[in-house]
Amino acid sequence: MLKNLFPTLSRFRFAVQVLMLFVTVYGSVIVGHYAADKITGALPALSCSYDQMNGGYCVLIPTQHQVHHRIGQAMVQAQQLTVQMVLPLLLTFLTFFAFFFVIGKAFCGWVCPLGTLQELIGKIGRRFNIGLRRFEKGDLGEVKRVRPVKWLLLLGLVFLLPLLTGLGVTPHSLGNPFCDICPSRVATTLLTGNTEELALRVGDDWKFGLGAVANTLIGFMLVGGLALRLPFCRICPLLAFNSVFQRLSPLRLTKPSRDNCGACHICTEACPMDIPEISTHSGRKAYNEDCTLCGRCAEYCPQDGVIKLKWGPFALFSSSREYYKAKVKGELPDGTVKPLKFVKNAAKPAAGAADA
Repeated sequence: MLKNLFPTLSRFRFAVQVLMLFVTVYGSVIVGHYAADKITGALPALSCSYDQMNGGYCVLIPTQHQVHHRIGQAMVQAQQLTVQMVLPLLLTFLTFFAFFFVIGKAFCGWVCPLGTLQELIGKIGRRFNIGLRRFEKGDLGEVKRVRPVKWLLLLGLVFLLPLLTGLGVTPHSLGNPFCDICPSRVATTLLTGNTEELALRVGDDWKFGLGAVANTLIGFMLVGGLALRLPFCRICPLLAFNSVFQRLSPLRLTKPSRDNCGACHICTEACPMDIPEISTHSGRKAYNEDCTLCGRCAEYCPQDGVIKLKWGPFALFSSSREYYKAKVKGELPDGTVKPLKFVKNAAKPAAGAADA
């Protein structure tokens, strides 16, 4: 029955993504505020529970709050590191680790509502035959320039500025800087019909500036996502945060040896994060900090058993030539699908005019 409903891994992942998008945005409407508060403590998602009473949670929110209100203020008062200060932050991380152990970085590729929205936007771009912008295959130059951004955002906006605010060095408005610029805050609240997060706070220069950045990011995601796959995921500090602990989870993608690899680079072409190491390396080096465990590289590997999605010793999915041949009939590795009929028809006169 499941095979009939979800003939491919991508379709099964898409069904999970849509379900989690519904849960993280509208969950509390169904389960009520009390139960939603419990879900909030167990589901690390880029969906802002502090301003919308939904079931979503983000480990970066309490991290900023604890650094701001606990660590920073305690240091100002010259207090020592005590249980009163460390325990709340420790509990935040333990809750995160309990969830992270089960699914690891697959949260980014399977659960995150912002990732789901970006993939949906990308699918629209492919359907309307909008040209795909991607990093050069096998070229680390562009990738290396982008990768540090998420670490700078994590260190600067999640840890440093909240700490400085707690110390009284920076204004109170900078106590939650990442939350104030996070496009997920805008996107998920818009899905509830609330446009308040688009409004700029004119009474506070810092809040006004952060709000302007947030609107710029959401605009970039909506427009740029039509041609660039997962544009915000590449600089998301939560991806960097997850990367620090990626080896703690038994869920992983494996490419143990390149002996059977045809060096075709199809796996890199299929990767929505344009990771060139997948096709040029094996072992841990093949899957670096940018991997979201979406599994597309395994789906589009044309060799039997070269790439596997595993949880501990159990193989959940393994690359297969037969699976690959069936998969490319509907969607190419880079996400290209058959354009909508009226889009193709609209393109024909333009081509004829060009020939004339």
